[in-house]
Amino acid sequence: MKHTNPSLARIRQFQSAILRYYRNNGRVLPWRKTHDPYRILVSEVMLQQTQVERVVTKYAQFLTAFPDFASLARADLHEVLKVWQGMGYNRRALALRETALRVMRDFNGALPDDVDTLATLPGIGRATASAVRAFAFNKPSVFIETNIRRVFLSFFFKRRSNVSDSEILPLVETTLYKRSPRIWYSALMDYGVYLKRRFPELNKRGAGYQKQSPFQGSNRQMRGKVLRELVKNPATETGIARVLGLEPMNIRPILTQLLREGFIVKKRNNFAVAG
Repeated sequence: MKHTNPSLARIRQFQSAILRYYRNNGRVLPWRKTHDPYRILVSEVMLQQTQVERVVTKYAQFLTAFPDFASLARADLHEVLKVWQGMGYNRRALALRETALRVMRDFNGALPDDVDTLATLPGIGRATASAVRAFAFNKPSVFIETNIRRVFLSFFFKRRSNVSDSEILPLVETTLYKRSPRIWYSALMDYGVYLKRRFPELNKRGAGYQKQSPFQGSNRQMRGKVLRELVKNPATETGIARVLGLEPMNIRPILTQLLREGFIVKKRNNFAVAG
């Protein structure tokens, strides 16, 4: 069933409800206190698949160590991963550093503000690129994430299930508060958090809903453990296995992955974080 476009009155009613909630209940978050594109990019990458509460602490630590694109581009990967420890999804740290190198080399240290160019940077898909454009440059862009999806399912698809993002995105565009995309998307996300508390099952009505696979015992957990040890000191395959209480054959595929992805290097028999 195709969803019809809301009337102008309905759009204004929707915008008013979301903005009113934000005025009264908006979260105070450190990345909302800055317009610095670098700091906003760091927050957006950190917030990929990580809860806000965890990001708040690590965000401050990361910016203390690497306050701008230049300092991050100069840093060794070992330094970056050391500061990143505890965040998980270490590919994001690698991508951030590679993005800093690209920004310094190709854009004279200034982050571009158009979605197409932003989306070419490492680890930044179109959704993150659109979010950065809205939050860092206050320019209209259209994107969807889990909290935004929840808001639109609640307001515009009350009796529907299996709703695809392709149905939701035109509504995101139609209802966009263009006077301040930055405030609008912050408001949408905060209202989505409120809805999650009240209706935790709401996002299951989205066609793309997928329950996150368990972290405990996963390949991702094992990669994190191996990297954490190598950030401390270089080690042999046998040495890493011994520290983790595993057989060498169990970590060999992990080391192979990390070598292939550029996280680590092998010098003689020792593995070490890449420079």
